[in-house]
Amino acid sequence: MDRVTRLASQKAVVVFSKSSCGMSHAVTRLLRELGVDARVVELDEEPAGADMENALAGMLLAGTAAAGGRGRGVVVPTVFIGGRLVGSTDRVMSLHVAGGLVPLLRDAGALWV
Repeated sequence: MDRVTRLASQKAVVVFSKSSCGMSHAVTRLLRELGVDARVVELDEEPAGADMENALAGMLLAGTAAAGGRGRGVVVPTVFIGGRLVGSTDRVMSLHVAGGLVPLLRDAGALWV
């Protein structure tokens, strides 16, 4: 978990992904189209990728339980903004549709507009 936390805090936006995941590509494309230069960590290309994936699963499960929901076992993509866990595709897209993603990105210093 330390490696995940360290990577997540190194840039305003960090996406933990897998190179073969279509949803990961959709989230990174959305961020790119908004003008965000996100750090993308491809778990399937990292030597410690399996360990990081397990750490992310625990973090997502803890976040889901704290929010009163149930985990679904899907780990990628996992997005961090400003060093804080935002969540997976559904959370990022929900924030975007509700108009909350851009202000969050701006507050984290990922956008200047």
